[in-house]
Amino acid sequence: MGVDLRELIVVKRDISLSELRNKVIAIDAYNALYQFLATIRQPDGTPLMDSRGRVTSHLNGLLYRTINLLEEGVKPVYVFDGLPPEIKKAELLRRMKHKEEALRKYEEALRAGDLKAARTYAQQTSKLTEPMVNDAKRLLDLLGIPWVQAPSEGEAQAAYMAAKGDAWASASQDYDSLLYGAPRLVRNLTITGRRKLPRRDVYVEISPELIVLEDNLRRLGITRSQLIDIAILLGTDYNPEGVKGVGPKKALKLVKELGSMEKILGLLKGAEFPVDPLEIKEAFLKPKVTDNYSLTWREPDEEGVVRFLCGEHDFSEERVRNAVKRAIKAVRETAAQSTLEEWFS
Repeated sequence: MGVDLRELIVVKRDISLSELRNKVIAIDAYNALYQFLATIRQPDGTPLMDSRGRVTSHLNGLLYRTINLLEEGVKPVYVFDGLPPEIKKAELLRRMKHKEEALRKYEEALRAGDLKAARTYAQQTSKLTEPMVNDAKRLLDLLGIPWVQAPSEGEAQAAYMAAKGDAWASASQDYDSLLYGAPRLVRNLTITGRRKLPRRDVYVEISPELIVLEDNLRRLGITRSQLIDIAILLGTDYNPEGVKGVGPKKALKLVKELGSMEKILGLLKGAEFPVDPLEIKEAFLKPKVTDNYSLTWREPDEEGVVRFLCGEHDFSEERVRNAVKRAIKAVRETAAQSTLEEWFS
């Protein structure tokens, strides 16, 4: 879910994929894979599956979206979640219950023959299992794309890599990357293109969006630490409900007037938090991250991808070969236009 900072992020701009050429972008892998699982479905909401009943929607999305990025000269690296922080357990339990309820409504809609409602509820039931994650990593290896295993939150690790300079930006639909200290956040990277609005028969063109942390902090007149305070008041993955009656404008006013979470808590004596707010703040300021990674890009292994996707998961060989050839061509053209060291490193 992440924190909703939309009303406060006033400095942002659309950015073309061509502007990201030769730039390393650390992508929140779980965030992207869940998008693929939610959107790549049959009309009745059923995900794509192979002949053995294994879900393949995430592999389909990962293959074609990654190749689209390669064709624009982008150097993607996918960052996978590790063990969630202890303080996130309540939110994970809430999400599980929500999916169970969505599954019940999905089955009811199917029995009623309401395919439109069925698809809507089905999108809320997506689950990413360990075998599915392992398959995604295997596909990335075959495509020559690096991936990083985070010790905890993937978004925190991606933000760390961007802050360290190993990536130009982190990419996610959530704003949490900014709380974790990513200097730049690219939203909509893995959903760029024509998309249907939820629960409406309306299609819009979605473009990548660039948010620079320092520009927004300067405009708001606050520090990153104070932005985290605002997020805690609004609600994060560690305290989803936030503080009742406190919206973005009031949270900003409180933080600017009182200066710190400690003083704000003194004023909001009736506010209830499932987790100590100062512990939440520490989770954003000092998340578990690792330097144990290596970023190297290679040419895709065409035969390996075909054996994996077609031989094991029933993908169309013609479509997969055409896609991988596009990826190989893109990598070679990008490398030719830059130096070999710039691309294959």
